[in-house]
Amino acid sequence: MFTGIVEEIGEIAQTQRRGMAVFFGIRASFAKELKEGDSVCVNGACLTVVAVQTPLFWVEAVEETLARTNLGFLKPGDKVNLERALPVTGRFGGHFVQGHVDGTGVIAQIAPRLRSKVMRIHTPKELMQYIVPKGSIAVDGVSLTVVDVGADWFTVSLIPFTLEHTTLGLRKVGDVVNLEVDILAKYVRHMLKAFEGQKSTDERLRQLLTEL
Repeated sequence: MFTGIVEEIGEIAQTQRRGMAVFFGIRASFAKELKEGDSVCVNGACLTVVAVQTPLFWVEAVEETLARTNLGFLKPGDKVNLERALPVTGRFGGHFVQGHVDGTGVIAQIAPRLRSKVMRIHTPKELMQYIVPKGSIAVDGVSLTVVDVGADWFTVSLIPFTLEHTTLGLRKVGDVVNLEVDILAKYVRHMLKAFEGQKSTDERLRQLLTEL
């Protein structure tokens, strides 16, 4: 389990393709504290550490992960958001993030404000049913609050700290980002579908999430 609070910006140092999988060697200050089998959230995708060669740690992304995320675009020199799994005694500062990317979106607009930026992300319509104003979403592993919602897009506000301490400050229009919708929204919709028709379920879900 993760929280969407990025611990560090890491750097892709090496990539190795083996068959349909890609191995990433990632440079991070906490590499020496990792061991094989640990979980690390990389741009929002939960990956397993397969080797540690300080200052690098290695993770493997298989075909399914590469198809569902933006990890297949990564190359040496690229920056990535990193978060280690939440310890039992840790503080929960963001929202429930599993590291299971639901799909990808495309940055359509980045509008500067006085000290922040508003990012508009075009999103697959099948994910929009889980995204509501003031709800939670993870973008490249960063826990954010949804501002506005359209038929196939949503916006988030990026404060100076987020821009400085995550890769979202480096993103440009046209970039592909990983999206994980709120797990609570997915469970609520699943339960409602068991009792009602699709149309009424969607209406009740949006009303319920808006009231939460």
